[in-house]
Order: sequence, then C-alpha cells, then structure tokens
Amino acid sequence: MKSTMTPTFTHDRPAGAGILLANLGTPDAPTPSALRRYLAEFLWDSRVVEIPRPLWWLILHGIILRIRPAQSARKYAMIWTSEGSPLLAISRRQAAALAESLTGRCLGPVRVALGMRYGQPSIASALAELQAAGAERLLVLPLYPHYSAATTASTFDAVTNELRTWRWLPEL
Repeated sequence: MKSTMTPTFTHDRPAGAGILLANLGTPDAPTPSALRRYLAEFLWDSRVVEIPRPLWWLILHGIILRIRPAQSARKYAMIWTSEGSPLLAISRRQAAALAESLTGRCLGPVRVALGMRYGQPSIASALAELQAAGAERLLVLPLYPHYSAATTASTFDAVTNELRTWRWLPEL
C-alpha cells in the first residue's frame, strides 16, 4: 500500500503525544439522507453484523436502508440539540476537558482529538490532526464502557487501517 501521509520525518519540532478519544459516532443531521449514510457505514461493518456479506448486502440495501433512515431520523430529531447530536456534543466536551486537565501536567505537548468510528469527525481525520500536531506517541482511548468486538475492536480496526497508510508510525 502506498503511503499517503508525510514522507519525511521532521527533526526540529518537539516530540509530542496524542490522545485519540474514540466514540461510536452519529449521523451528521437528523435527516433520512444523513441517517442512510450513517447506517450504511455502521451496519456494513463486519464486526457489527456477522452475516455473510452477499446476503447481508441484500438485506441492508434491499430492506433496512429503505425503511430505517426515515424512522430513525424522526427519533433523532426529537433529541437533537442546538449543538447537534448529543453524543457528539458530549464527546467534544469530554475531549476539551481532558485536554485542559493535561495542560501543564505532562513533560511535553499533548494533543487530544476526537474521532468517531462512524460519521464525523472520523478516526482518520482525528489521527491526521494528531500527526499534524507532531504526536509521535499515540494513546487510543475508546469511550466504551466495556470491550466488544462491535465497538472497541472495530475502532482499533479503523485506527490500524489508517495507520497502515502512514510512512512514519507513532508509538502506540
């Protein structure tokens, strides 16, 4: 696989650490089209639904993505706030609070970025943000209450899928 990230290492910047706060994700808006995109990404993950892919594709695209987005959009609209999705708003506040609590407590710079497994901000964009900030060490912190292949393992799949395109890998 060809590297898509920075091809050279920059020696003149201070080494930093990055914390990727990872959560499940949320649609971009409480609309059927946004829910369709979100559900397609979420439900196509083989860690979430462990049915043979050809059969699952027919069920997902033939039934679920035709019916569920409109139903789910109405429910999301009931909980949507001025900040957007409650999960995204709360996760952003958690990331900001963690960053603030670490300020001045660490030997070097520490950057916190939020990445959602499905939807935006994506894990890939959060990792790119951490890399651009000079994070040479990376802590992946899933915000799930316990391990599950459908959550934690899927998140680490997304992290490693992104990192495999990087030329210079951070310490994990």
